[in-house]
Amino acid sequence: MSTPQSNPVITDIFVVGARKGWNIATSSTLPNVVMAFIIIKALEITGALKGLGILFSPLMGLFGLPGEAAAVLIGGWMSMGGGIGVAIGLFDKGIITGEHLAILAPAIYLMGSQVQYLGRILGVIGTNAKRIPLMIVISIINAFLAMLLMRIII
Repeated sequence: MSTPQSNPVITDIFVVGARKGWNIATSSTLPNVVMAFIIIKALEITGALKGLGILFSPLMGLFGLPGEAAAVLIGGWMSMGGGIGVAIGLFDKGIITGEHLAILAPAIYLMGSQVQYLGRILGVIGTNAKRIPLMIVISIINAFLAMLLMRIII
């Protein structure tokens, strides 16, 4: 095994990368996905998921999606892992299909984790606060255009 000051061996680099990946998965991604499952169950038990579906049905219908799919976008906007967890939860309940997941996937990543990144990145680098709402709107428009494109492709 090599020392940290010498040229690292490829296996050492792999192990360091694997440890970092494991830490990200266990401390960030997994908690977000589990939280998304809990939120979907809570929304289902309270009937709020059905209300969400009725409320967003006209908008989500433009993309060939059920109204409940809005929960995926809202979850993804807060956290990409959360959005994916919500999508898997809705898929598991039979509310959305694989086709719906394909339409939603680009939107999750185009809108992903903005709530988290507003404070972590934009605030730290000194982004003009007046431009932040415009940045959010642009990403949402991009996400909606991607869903329209995916609906055409699929």
